[in-house]
Amino acid sequence: MAIYTDQTGEQIQLDKTPKRIISLVPSQTELLSDLGLNKEVIGITKFCIHPKEWFENKTRIGGTKQLNIKLIKQLQPDLIIANKEENVKEQVRELEKYFPVWISDINNLEDAYEMIEQIGLMSNKAKAANTMTARIKKDFAQLQTPGSRLPTNDSRLNTAYLIWQNPYMTIGGDTFINSMMEAAGFNNIFSEQKRYPEITIDQLRIANCQLLLLSSEPYPFQQKHVDEIKSQLPDIKISLVDGEMFSWYGSRLLKAPDYFNNLQVEINKQS
Repeated sequence: MAIYTDQTGEQIQLDKTPKRIISLVPSQTELLSDLGLNKEVIGITKFCIHPKEWFENKTRIGGTKQLNIKLIKQLQPDLIIANKEENVKEQVRELEKYFPVWISDINNLEDAYEMIEQIGLMSNKAKAANTMTARIKKDFAQLQTPGSRLPTNDSRLNTAYLIWQNPYMTIGGDTFINSMMEAAGFNNIFSEQKRYPEITIDQLRIANCQLLLLSSEPYPFQQKHVDEIKSQLPDIKISLVDGEMFSWYGSRLLKAPDYFNNLQVEINKQS
């Protein structure tokens, strides 16, 4: 028997290494796959699109915010992995009555490292998890070296990152995306705000926004949105970006540093 404390401070008890795991979070589902837990994971959400084989073959237990509690009970998991922000508190509390639920709460890279290592520890994949975090830390550290393509602090563009349209919504300084923006060399002009505030085109103009990043998720921004905003803010740079690279806090972090380097190159090419 082992006791584990999740990232919300709650404790769970596992009598043995879990063999029937359900993941309620896409980025953590991908992590479980990359840790080699194919047989152990028995349920995922309909938004868990990576890996493709799991999306096509694993049992889907609803969406991240609309869980099929009845189906989850039928599957009889011995561990459920959830997230404080992505899952609905009331649904998670209901599941806790029947099963061990480990909840992540991730607002920066350090939280992500802790989550990866804790899941590795619970699932008997500690060595693989520790190797993974060591590589991620090394690659992110190299982003900050003089030879990287990232701008220095005093040359970083005033940047906003949009996650939604109608109304436009951006990200504040207490989010994981903000932490990734900092690591990727972007100065978030709304870092003094909290969570996901609504903003207007006028606010972007007043804040002297020089670069606007339009995410692929949760709202799927496209070129037509770039053109629409460009007509109102003709002097700023606008880039469509891969939201998974900015917001997925599992093994996707292995790919993020190279993506950020290449993104900076593309942005520098804009007139």
